[in-house]
Amino acid sequence: MGQLLGFNVKGMVALITGSAKGIGRSCALALAEAGADVALGLKNINKDNGIPEEVRWLGREALPLQMDVSQMDQIRKAVNDIIEEFGRIDILVNNAGIAPVNLIEDYTEADFDKAVAVNLKGTYFTSQEVGKHMIKNKFGRIINLSSQAGFIALPSESVYCMTKAGIAHLTKCFAVEWAKYNINVNAVAPTFIETPGTEAWLSVPRQKADVLSKIKLGRIGIPQEVSSVVVFLASQAASMITGTTVMVDGGWTAV
Repeated sequence: MGQLLGFNVKGMVALITGSAKGIGRSCALALAEAGADVALGLKNINKDNGIPEEVRWLGREALPLQMDVSQMDQIRKAVNDIIEEFGRIDILVNNAGIAPVNLIEDYTEADFDKAVAVNLKGTYFTSQEVGKHMIKNKFGRIINLSSQAGFIALPSESVYCMTKAGIAHLTKCFAVEWAKYNINVNAVAPTFIETPGTEAWLSVPRQKADVLSKIKLGRIGIPQEVSSVVVFLASQAASMITGTTVMVDGGWTAV
């Protein structure tokens, strides 16, 4: 055996939720570039932002799917469609997430329930549904998108912080329970990344300056710096890593 294990995912099938834009889009393209065929979980299949065509341009198969992860019927149908099309799912990236912003005293029950349904419930039950097939195949790689917000307190983002902390711990639970099936479960926890989701927040000079003062590397991250870690965790190179959360936060949580 050589000393360098594979950093590619050639011949694998990957499902990425929330794949139309931002980090999810970057993960879909990075996994395709690394050799995987890609199932694209989309909240609205009619708004795919051209991602299926970009995956195909890279020479891989793309399967767009209607997949609002807060809806159990859509999760089940999407997973069944992938199995029918490709026969298996080797990699799952639980990327779909939302972050309603409000002060604790003003947070509404509706926003609370929606954030939990997408971020926690969606991650749990998508993993469960995909995991049934991974268990049969005795192989799988699940990568959850946590956040630095799961490890620190961000004002006006209490519910988002709570759900992302939950994802980090849920990752450990899945990893321990499914290790016997050769399923590795890990998480990635990014800081502020240049995406459509952070654009409004970072467009306020005072807020951007505050963020930059806390990121020790002194800059906002880019989606590829997250998706590259996702590809690593999905690859053979990370075959002995499970139950951990990789911080991609420029040193924010190091102090």
